[in-house]
Amino acid sequence: MNTHEPIVYLNGEFVALNNAHVSVLDRGFIFGDGVYEVIPAYGKHLFRLQHHLERLNNNLKAIQIKNPLSSNDWQLLIEQLIIKNNFNNQSVYLQITRGVAPRDHNFPHQENPTVFMMTSALEKQSVDIANNGVHAVSLPDNRWQNCHIKSISLLPNVLLRQQALDKGAVEAILIRDGMATEGAASNLFIVLDDCLITPPKGPLLLPGVTRDLVVELAIKKNTCLKEQTITEDDLNNAQEIWLTSSTKEILPVTKLNDKSVSSGKPGSHWHEMMADYQHYIQTLEQSS
Repeated sequence: MNTHEPIVYLNGEFVALNNAHVSVLDRGFIFGDGVYEVIPAYGKHLFRLQHHLERLNNNLKAIQIKNPLSSNDWQLLIEQLIIKNNFNNQSVYLQITRGVAPRDHNFPHQENPTVFMMTSALEKQSVDIANNGVHAVSLPDNRWQNCHIKSISLLPNVLLRQQALDKGAVEAILIRDGMATEGAASNLFIVLDDCLITPPKGPLLLPGVTRDLVVELAIKKNTCLKEQTITEDDLNNAQEIWLTSSTKEILPVTKLNDKSVSSGKPGSHWHEMMADYQHYIQTLEQSS
């Protein structure tokens, strides 16, 4: 096996990426019938693993696939995969589909899930983002009603994200019935009247693991925090706008559509939260 080629996990085996194959009849390929999870690893230490595995288990229950592995087995396999790849900081992608079956909308009688995992290098946030932030655009949220499920059926998200890229932005902030829900691939925070606000969990947004950490860090610092709906007017009048995800960490949005957010630079609340977040990551990297 070529040790320089990425190693992946597929259905009980660690194999070179180019040797990993699934059937064209896999329901993930045919129907997008599956869920996924993305777990960062800093210094090869997994970021909030149990939170990610709990979300994975909830998503599997939501689409009626039995979890093929215990939490301990998941941890062992993920840690083995990290060791087999040479990146220091890694993003672990895992996907479970309902498996191979004749093409039929009904669930197969004999369920044999396909389990796939891979890793890629995880780049830390650039200095340019800390200095200048990023550009986002607001777009209508035209996705389905079960956005809390981390489904591999991501075509609406892909199209929304591409619309943002085509407009020179890095992310789309989604608006549904006059309310800002989340990004196409991120959770949403704003600062309004010096208070941190994020939409409450529910079926219209993904319960983000990084989102929850930001909430925990804010509570720990006694920061003014509200989990409540964000109107489009709130978004447009915000002092600061942040986007969070496992791979983006906390992105400061300094331009929304064609308008600067406040001074057009990352705000003081973001700098303070990012310092706390980086301390959390540094503690994880240094753990034994």
